[in-house]
Amino acid sequence: MAPKELNFITGNKNKLAEVRAILEDTGVELKSQAIDLVEVQGTVEEVTADKCRRAAEAVGGPVLVEDTCLCFKAMKDLPGPYIKWFMLALGPHELHKMLDGFEDKSTQAVCTFAYCEGPGHEPIIFQGRTDGKLVPSRGSTVFGWDSCFEYEGQTYAEMDKAEKNKISHRGKALEKLKAWLASHVPE
Repeated sequence: MAPKELNFITGNKNKLAEVRAILEDTGVELKSQAIDLVEVQGTVEEVTADKCRRAAEAVGGPVLVEDTCLCFKAMKDLPGPYIKWFMLALGPHELHKMLDGFEDKSTQAVCTFAYCEGPGHEPIIFQGRTDGKLVPSRGSTVFGWDSCFEYEGQTYAEMDKAEKNKISHRGKALEKLKAWLASHVPE
């Protein structure tokens, strides 16, 4: 059964605003909690599911967590779920230099959400992927690597927010979550 209220575990106000905008017509009240959770190493699905279980235990109720990856084809999908650490070290103006030695600049943005009903329940995974390429930073640099991920000639940072939400990895994952929520509304 779909929850009426959901704790989205994030301290990122930009991410919260984007998720709220995409989920606004679901009837679910999205609350936010910033909880510092230990992240295991592994695939994005393993990292996200484990984070979701830990969050459900910490909150004692239904939670939604998200993990975002940036996968460089030339680097066999690295940095993947560890992109956060590369962004902290390099920033959006230097990130593209990671692929300077490669002809292939193709990149896949991956967003994985996990929903858990509460402690002791298994998380349900919702994933979206968008293909693009890594480019020198263009546009606003306030939201992660948006300024250096290009999709069909525009970086995410150069796009209108509503336009980005329709094609982004996060938007695609949240559309799957919305479909699941709609199919689990009590009658």
